[in-house]
This record gives sequence, C-alpha cells and structure tokens, in this order.
Amino acid sequence: QELNSMQAFWLGHLYHASVREIPLSEYASQQELTLADLLLWEKRLNVRGLPVPPRHRPARFVKVAVAP
Repeated sequence: QELNSMQAFWLGHLYHASVREIPLSEYASQQELTLADLLLWEKRLNVRGLPVPPRHRPARFVKVAVAP
C-alpha cells in the first residue's frame, strides 16, 4: 500500500521514536509535536493495516536485591 505524504511523515516519526527506544511522550517533546497527534496517527495507520513500529515501553518495575 502506497503512503501519502502525511502518512509517511507520521510513520517516520513513529519509526524514529521506536529506533531511539524512547517513549512517545519524550519523543514528542523533543520534536515539538503533541503526544495526542502521535497517538492519533499511530491508531490511524494501524487501522489502515500499515506496519507501525512497536512503542518503546520502559520497565515499570525494577528488580532489586535485598541484603539479609
């Protein structure tokens, strides 16, 4: 499926956020985009069946060693 320029623009941003392994919120801030726009376009591209790169999701829990 061929992308239009708007789809390519947002897919490129989603790809770069994924490759850099940073959360979309951080990427949006760095690129002066809104998180809402990134999420909206991620959903639109998914609905069209386009291959959207996976989001980086930092670990919420960190394993710690407890000394006896």
